[in-house]
Amino acid sequence: MNPIIFELFGYEIRWYSVLLLIAIMLAIFMFTKEAKRFKLPKGFAFNLAFWVIIVGIISARIYYCLFNFEYYQDNLMDIFKIWEGGLAIHGGLLGGFITLLIYTKRYGINPYKVTDMIVVPLLLAQAIGRWGNFFNGEAHGVATTYYYLNNVLHLPKFIIEGMKIGNVYYHPTFLYESIFCLVGFIILLFVRRYRYLKRGQLTCLYMMYYSIGRFLIESLRTDSLMLGGFRVAQLVSIALFITGLIAFMILSRKGKFEDLYNEEVKNVQY
Repeated sequence: MNPIIFELFGYEIRWYSVLLLIAIMLAIFMFTKEAKRFKLPKGFAFNLAFWVIIVGIISARIYYCLFNFEYYQDNLMDIFKIWEGGLAIHGGLLGGFITLLIYTKRYGINPYKVTDMIVVPLLLAQAIGRWGNFFNGEAHGVATTYYYLNNVLHLPKFIIEGMKIGNVYYHPTFLYESIFCLVGFIILLFVRRYRYLKRGQLTCLYMMYYSIGRFLIESLRTDSLMLGGFRVAQLVSIALFITGLIAFMILSRKGKFEDLYNEEVKNVQY
């Protein structure tokens, strides 16, 4: 699969970069639209999205490079080649969350109200972004057969051929995760309309839902970031799931009409 769409004035325009841009633009559009529903200032929502995305991409790259330190210590310039892939979602989530905490504190807005607005479009962005891995020929699973991809999974020919790397067919784990995230996006779209949903519970559901899928899919990956003999993504997924579950249970103990997600945000000092 060719990762390059075309060349423009000597510069390569890659599928990974274009799909990442599309995912980001859609996520910003959906987030700002949801923020408008709660009458948050347009400038607040857009500026927050800008900084969260910038810091998120940088932290996602740093996270990835740290767990591939042996390679990057001798190839420092390759650290900046993000168009070739190598963004770790968990690093991006960490950096983006810290940025969000700082930004919302500055304007006196409940941070978990805002993370609830973000996690729904985030799942859609993740679903789209995984296709960039496909065109880069990365984030695939263990070896399999043409028969399995064609006769069991019934995949389109272009995906099957894209999963043929070095005359070997591989599991399209990028596709598994993309579909999983898309389903989660649809589910949370409906859940967030629930009248008695507490602030923070959508974020908890995202943490639990994505962690389950990532833990299972990661077991098939051949390019996992490792810590000792363990897959880092699986360790983080376990921690996020437990954290999300405990937080969800605590929030569920609040009064029926207390801290509701679908309440209008008031007294924003922007």
